[in-house]
Amino acid sequence: MAAQILTAEISHETNTFNIRPTDIQDFKDRYLLDGPAALAAKSQANTELAGVLDTARFHDWDVTHVISAAAGPGGRVTDKAFDHLCEPLMAAAETGKWDGILLMLHGAMVTVSHDDGEGEILRRLRAIIGPDVPIAVTLDPHANVSTAMCELAQILVSFTTYPHVDIRVTGCRTAELLHRTISGDIRPQTLRAHRPMLEEANGGRTDVGPMIERQAMARAFEARKGVYAVSINGAFPCADVAEIGPTVLVTSEVGLQGAQDIGEEIADDIWQRRDEKLNSYLNVTEAADLASSWKTGSGPLVIADYADNPGSGAYGDSTALLGAMLDARVTDACFGPMIDAQAAEMLQDQAIGSILSLPLGGKTAKEFGGGPIDVTGTLKWRGEGLFTGSGPILGGQQRNFGATAVLHVEGIDILIVSVAQQLLDLRQFEAFGINPSNLRVVALKSMQHFRAAFTPIAGRIVVCDSGALCTTNYATMKYNVVPRPIHPLDCED
Repeated sequence: MAAQILTAEISHETNTFNIRPTDIQDFKDRYLLDGPAALAAKSQANTELAGVLDTARFHDWDVTHVISAAAGPGGRVTDKAFDHLCEPLMAAAETGKWDGILLMLHGAMVTVSHDDGEGEILRRLRAIIGPDVPIAVTLDPHANVSTAMCELAQILVSFTTYPHVDIRVTGCRTAELLHRTISGDIRPQTLRAHRPMLEEANGGRTDVGPMIERQAMARAFEARKGVYAVSINGAFPCADVAEIGPTVLVTSEVGLQGAQDIGEEIADDIWQRRDEKLNSYLNVTEAADLASSWKTGSGPLVIADYADNPGSGAYGDSTALLGAMLDARVTDACFGPMIDAQAAEMLQDQAIGSILSLPLGGKTAKEFGGGPIDVTGTLKWRGEGLFTGSGPILGGQQRNFGATAVLHVEGIDILIVSVAQQLLDLRQFEAFGINPSNLRVVALKSMQHFRAAFTPIAGRIVVCDSGALCTTNYATMKYNVVPRPIHPLDCED
């Protein structure tokens, strides 16, 4: 008889400093799909669900997928939205007889009532199915993994790359471990090692630096008998919660001697190298000056505004970098996205080619990256912001910026959008008439994911801290709940 497997995806990375709550409409803006719609949309792309289905076909599972839901990173998820997302999963858990459950979560969800959103999902699920049905979970490596998550799920496996290019592979790995558990081949548990830090020194990036060595260590440990997965989580620092910080998860045979030591060894390395930062952050004036003098030939200068990354819950409407570029007379450039739904909507009624003046950006919290700036430019594109990704992360997936416009201002094509998303795929420019490969300067809002698609075209990449909500200057943020002392907020002897 085919194994009966229940699956669900509920994903959110919550920035508790963001004043805008995340409601059900925010999930609809990214995707909120019932089971059949999710299977149709996500089964052939770089998604966890696609990887799970690959394994399910191989083992002849009978999969019931009930929901795929994700919202762009933002403020706390409302209780109403959280309950709405949990309902189909809990209803299915009650009505079915399941051999196993596989959840595709993020690991850094915070709701109005629950600082550990994923832990609460698992608590509700265990209350229905009891302690014995195996639960496997995929995680983003920016998870703040709680002790409850490890107690309530036997298997937790994180992506091994940042930028995340192994999402589908992680779905496969996790599903295979669930299959081995159901068949009685293994009896797994997941152990957790943690260090008192807001995040790993480089946010967990795996393209360069110490995380390459740590991931190699993890793969070597996985070759040991009884060790099934070693997951290294760089953590998500923009959350004022008690269980924050980098973790190492060891999914191993119950009672395996030395399993906890594996996690502690890697966690020790994270702590010992806590000050080995790879990025050098330019301020907006330095970035703009570099852009004004950049010569064409080797490819565009790519400037990433790290601090205003919507992918970490920043507002995406900081004007500090754009203003500096305009002041420095940077031309042959693009900038995006500027998340300003009011401006984008206003431009929908204007004729292409019109010369227009408007206040742009800075409408949410001007203390984080600057207030609105007055611009005058030529409208080059406007309409619905649909695009289909072509790069390593979003390839084949359709997303929507909502009402979208491109305004050409003093030599800069500015992509103005309504729905918050970070810039990590060339199609996010190209679909709206901007070809970043042919420009001299590309300024975008992202931390690390952009590298997967933009490194091949870039002559040089620099990162900028505009002082927006995801600034690396954590001392400017009001942490009240995180346990102290914690690095880097507190001085050490």
